[in-house]
Amino acid sequence: MTDFLPSDIEQIQSHGLSLQTIQQQMSDFAAGFPYAEIISAATANNGVMPVTDKSITDEYTKNQDKYKIVKFVPASGAATRMFKDLFEFLSTGTMNKITATVLDNLTEFAFYNDLKQFLPDNPSDHDIIECIVTNRGLNYGNLPKGLLQFHKYDTFNRTAVAEHLTEGAQYATSNSTANIHFTVSPEHKSGFEKLLNKIVPEYEREFNVKYNIEMSTQKPETDTIAVNPDNTPFRNDDNTLLFRPAGHGALIKNLNEIDADIIFIKNIDNVCHEKNRSNTIVNKKILAGIAIKNQNQIFEYLRKLDNGTADETEIINFINKNLGIKISDTSEIRATLNRPLRVCGMTRNTGAPGGGPFWTKNANGFTSLQIIEPNQISPEQAHLLKDSQYFNPVDIVCMPRDYTGKKFDLIKYIDPKTGFISEKSKNGQPLRAMERPGLWNGAMSNWNTIFVEVPITTFTPAKVITDLLSAGHNNK
Repeated sequence: MTDFLPSDIEQIQSHGLSLQTIQQQMSDFAAGFPYAEIISAATANNGVMPVTDKSITDEYTKNQDKYKIVKFVPASGAATRMFKDLFEFLSTGTMNKITATVLDNLTEFAFYNDLKQFLPDNPSDHDIIECIVTNRGLNYGNLPKGLLQFHKYDTFNRTAVAEHLTEGAQYATSNSTANIHFTVSPEHKSGFEKLLNKIVPEYEREFNVKYNIEMSTQKPETDTIAVNPDNTPFRNDDNTLLFRPAGHGALIKNLNEIDADIIFIKNIDNVCHEKNRSNTIVNKKILAGIAIKNQNQIFEYLRKLDNGTADETEIINFINKNLGIKISDTSEIRATLNRPLRVCGMTRNTGAPGGGPFWTKNANGFTSLQIIEPNQISPEQAHLLKDSQYFNPVDIVCMPRDYTGKKFDLIKYIDPKTGFISEKSKNGQPLRAMERPGLWNGAMSNWNTIFVEVPITTFTPAKVITDLLSAGHNNK
């Protein structure tokens, strides 16, 4: 057990954390997190459902006004990694492929007109890049992706936030209201508010909807302590402890506070140009239709269990076929049915880095479908990731209520042993950082899970700046 100073304990408590929680984190650093016990990759018709009948969208469109619907968009954090290569060019003076591509295609970016006002006459390459990423100009390297100009249109441009508003109006409405929830960093909240105040009235007129926009910040009590390479507490120059945001997994607390019947989840950067959006809209409705259909069946079975008319063999067959978990004991039926439900859109693996869907065995011995990240896979099973047919979920539709209408406490369905540790640095000093179980893997480990194949055209993340030149993001 780590000995902490009285000032450390005061700092821990002021952060909303307990000493017991920090001691557990220190133990996790020392012990590490276990690798996932993978049985096999999920494949088409063996864990991933191909969609052959798009009329399932009717299950959603005919009923959506009966539900409170929220579109949940993780939008925290600066876009620093998106501009990593540009910063590298500024610091070294050596041209790299990404920077060269940006310079060669400068006029194709939606932010070009905004950039021009900062450029001197006859700017050098260094001038241009500096005006993109630093406070000499657009300061994009220090802004969140949501506030960046993502897409060009004939007479205007749209930020990533604006695209989520337009997208939400086309599938995530109920009774002509679009509820959209952004998670933001405290330092960027005013920037989001300024942008939303400008565009919401315009988009309400354009799409004939009423927007209800909410924002939340990542809870400080979800932060994790940082440690040195020897697993002793990392200290700042003033001898205080260093706490770090614990990744997307920390956002399960934000999600848990949302009052909704259906929650669509989609990352801030995974949004396409409007000309490419029709496929996205259809597939969002497909996922929601599948979610509603399966939830209705789950609720019917639970009511039959209540009144003693249930066919337990039929229910076990339904669970094993549809809900991403294998059971055989009738005593497990109720607990298995009465859990949050998620339907995840999975795209075919095209070689992009990231995790994918797998059949796994958990600590209780249950076989279940899980989304597994590369760092959760042991070196002995690394080939399974390479051979996997599918990539991480593009979209998730969540059904967070039980059959009585009560909201599940989502915190109870986290697998705390699915976090991971990464190597970072601060001020040139190496450190180890801990990420909580990811929002769509460990934080939803004990949900009922349905994986559905969706087209690659619905997956248009912008991880590096040149992704904004790809087909999904341009108007050509």
